[in-house]
Amino acid sequence: MDSCARAMESGVAFSRRKLRAGELGSLPVVLVLAVVWITFQSLNENFLSPRNLSNLSVDIVGTGLIAVGIVFVLLLGELDLSVGSISGLAAAIFAVLNVNNGVPEWLALIIAVLAGTAAGTVQGYSFARTRVPAFVVTLAGLLTWNGLMLYILGTSGTINLDETGLVADLTSYYFTNDAVAYGLAALSVGLVFLVSYQDRRRRTAAGMPHRSLQVIVVRTGGLAVIAFVTAYLLNRFQGLPLALLIFLVVVAGLDIILRRTHYGRQVYALGGGIEAARRASLHVTRVQTAVLAVSGTMAAVGGLFLASRITSVSQSSGSGVLLLNAIAAAVIGGTSLFGGRGSTWSAVLGMLVIQSIASGMAITDTPAAVQFMITGGVLFAAVVIDALSRRSQEAHGRA
Repeated sequence: MDSCARAMESGVAFSRRKLRAGELGSLPVVLVLAVVWITFQSLNENFLSPRNLSNLSVDIVGTGLIAVGIVFVLLLGELDLSVGSISGLAAAIFAVLNVNNGVPEWLALIIAVLAGTAAGTVQGYSFARTRVPAFVVTLAGLLTWNGLMLYILGTSGTINLDETGLVADLTSYYFTNDAVAYGLAALSVGLVFLVSYQDRRRRTAAGMPHRSLQVIVVRTGGLAVIAFVTAYLLNRFQGLPLALLIFLVVVAGLDIILRRTHYGRQVYALGGGIEAARRASLHVTRVQTAVLAVSGTMAAVGGLFLASRITSVSQSSGSGVLLLNAIAAAVIGGTSLFGGRGSTWSAVLGMLVIQSIASGMAITDTPAAVQFMITGGVLFAAVVIDALSRRSQEAHGRA
């Protein structure tokens, strides 16, 4: 009991120091998500039902994958406006190759994803070499890729995908064995504890500030509760969705790339100041090109998941509020618009907030107009918090 109390006190003290320095982390979005869930559950008891939460976990994947790519661009302090068009283009390429021309699904899928990578690379190289702001380059891309999608689809308008095919299975397949969801929860908790413990050992050996073992245990315990409760709820409906599993693996993998690799450190460094990065001999052009390539790739993958959800591709694919929701998810989740701060998990949290609002509105028969207003209000609050946080960090000499 004494060790738990000390861990709690240490954790509270650590959190207070972070808050005073303006380093809010994911706390604001977690509080917003809690408020959203409590509000809609009080309005309709089916909101937190296993069925609705399972559907929610699949609905966040398509746009969430696109938002993960947006996180990379925001870390540079830039913006990619073309992700919606690239997602629609990738879906159109897949549909035309597979359905209209008989190309095997796996090959059509690879070509579609590579098309997104190529589009992002072209935009990234143009942005890096010309030094024209990324939002201008990608605005041109938005129009170009959307026009190319319409040209590829031609007069057919809508192409229906095979409902039993590989792409359709991305969002319709569930692991019905309870052991899969519980096993994933246990594996995730174990990996988080191992990474945290190894990080503590490295920091201790280097004489750097580090979390106490008690704090690590408490944090891991909290994650374990969330993970196993989620697994329990998913198993009460149809089991673990394949889409959610892929989403979490991709997000975790890209998070490792950002936090644990030389490339990731370069991305954060460029977001902190491009001129300083150049003086430090970083290959700015290569990193900027790679970041837009990642964004294009994730847009293509997200577009295929969105097409899988409705098993069709049309001239409206990639349009509407998709772009706005992807950007909003990254910002609401805690990625700074000023660059240099954020993580791939920001997109997950932000997407949960946006989709929870949409799901709650649907289940309570609230007009869509109200959904837009609430989402806009949450986004505005996130931007204000980001600005105030940066001001506080500057006052403490951390920005």
